[in-house]
Amino acid sequence: MALVEIRNLSKSFSKGDEVISPLVDVDLDIHQGDFVSLMGPSGTGKSTLLNLISGIDQPEQGTIVVDGVEVTKLSRSKLADWRAANLGYIFQTHNLIPVLTAYENVELPILLLPLTAGERRRRVEIALEAVGLSDRADHYPWQMSGGQEQRVGIARAIVAHPKVVVADEPTGSLDTKTSDQIQVLLKRLNQELDITLVMVTHDSEAAAIASRQMILDNGKIIESIAEHANGASSEQHAQMVRGK
Repeated sequence: MALVEIRNLSKSFSKGDEVISPLVDVDLDIHQGDFVSLMGPSGTGKSTLLNLISGIDQPEQGTIVVDGVEVTKLSRSKLADWRAANLGYIFQTHNLIPVLTAYENVELPILLLPLTAGERRRRVEIALEAVGLSDRADHYPWQMSGGQEQRVGIARAIVAHPKVVVADEPTGSLDTKTSDQIQVLLKRLNQELDITLVMVTHDSEAAAIASRQMILDNGKIIESIAEHANGASSEQHAQMVRGK
């Protein structure tokens, strides 16, 4: 059984008199420990899919089941509780609170969880250690580099030990060197901590670090495989899938 099961998922938006349908009858299984990258042109629904998986948005039709819980049927209050305990979100622009230290920013998502102060402290320390920022716990965002801020954002996303972490362009605002470092970090967290990751990116090099690479095309998800036994290229494989 997949950790995340998406079935017949559709979502559309109205833009004036035009109806835009970025997701049409999408089916997708994501297993525990998967690292999925999702590429596609702007406006094709990549971020929409992340928001649906995380319960920020609701589909017009279809179901999303995460670890046996049908997220699309939860009430607003139950959905908020579920998200806090089971979902981590990595943003492109960090979204750190400037008046809080790195420690306090990481601790924020677990303040409402049923944990003792000692348990919270231990989780924050582990998360900061995982991203290599134990020595920056007392620093404020303005005292850190962009890469360090993003590491704090990643620590915040994993501190609750979520079932799934979604990342929306996590390297999009970083320079090449820092982007490479964040890519290495995400890959390590996936492999060493068995964190299930779903990442939207426009960067083909960032997408290539994932164990499963997908393309959102005309409302459908195509799984792209870099190397095939028959020697076909990724684009040839995508064309073959489209033709099915």
